[in-house]
Amino acid sequence: MADALIIGEAAGGAPASAALECIAAARSLGVERVHALLTGPAAAAAAPGAIAGGADAVYTAADAEELDAQLDAAQAAAAQSGARYVLGAKTLAGRDVMPRLAFRLGTALASDCSSVALDGEGRLIATRPVYGGAAEAAVACLGDPAVASLRPKSVDPLPPDASRSGETTPLAFEANVRTRTLERVEEAGEGVRMENARVVVSGGRGLGGPEPFENELRELADMLGGAVGASRAACDAGWVPAGYQVGLTGKTVTPDLYVAVGISGASQHMAGCGNAKTLVAINKDAGANIFKEARFGVAGDWRKVLPAFIEQLHELMG
Repeated sequence: MADALIIGEAAGGAPASAALECIAAARSLGVERVHALLTGPAAAAAAPGAIAGGADAVYTAADAEELDAQLDAAQAAAAQSGARYVLGAKTLAGRDVMPRLAFRLGTALASDCSSVALDGEGRLIATRPVYGGAAEAAVACLGDPAVASLRPKSVDPLPPDASRSGETTPLAFEANVRTRTLERVEEAGEGVRMENARVVVSGGRGLGGPEPFENELRELADMLGGAVGASRAACDAGWVPAGYQVGLTGKTVTPDLYVAVGISGASQHMAGCGNAKTLVAINKDAGANIFKEARFGVAGDWRKVLPAFIEQLHELMG
């Protein structure tokens, strides 16, 4: 049987959530062994978490902080593991590393996949959005090895199993770093990170300006212990920072509850929130596409609906 390799990052002494998602996707293929490459200073400390998450062997590359070094480490790990399938996440780093890795391995990349599987001949079949998220295509990866990048939050990590054991090996590789990071500026954030929030309250063009995001939407999100998001139109208008964007070209979220206020429900936006367990829509246009996707919907003016909803929540929560 063939092996799989996942390319991931480590932070805070643990594997990044995207790395654990890739491990789960690799395990779903039914391969014999799953190798994981973890990069960054916390790689060694994060190795046990990767093994508990389903990896059989972990390569650590503590010195691979720059993207060029991560690429060199990934190429070395692919050679040493002999993996037939190589998976990575379409994170900020993955968008740079995975296409270049596929080129170095002499194969092609199936990018931004929502799921992967094997056909009867052992070929990797990747499902990915097309036409701006309006449809999905299943593509067969004919190269060897097969390389694919997964959209974050498209696969659930496996429940951690502390009883699992595996090998941890510091990876020997030669880094050829041509570009370096001169400065990192962290975006100031409030409350829960949107990617990890159980509740996301998002606003769109229908809100008419930036004020509702800081007032009504923020109040509702805080009451529910959630985060505020936005459509691309709201971000492009400068009402909120780009980091708020949910959608095909923004962030993918999978909350228990997604409240869409003044959002029409274009396919590009739904690609980022379509896997929410429960979607609630508030829109004055009763024919808006969002109502086709929503479990619950209110066709009405958000200026009347949302304050009434918030007031009712205050009463229920005491």
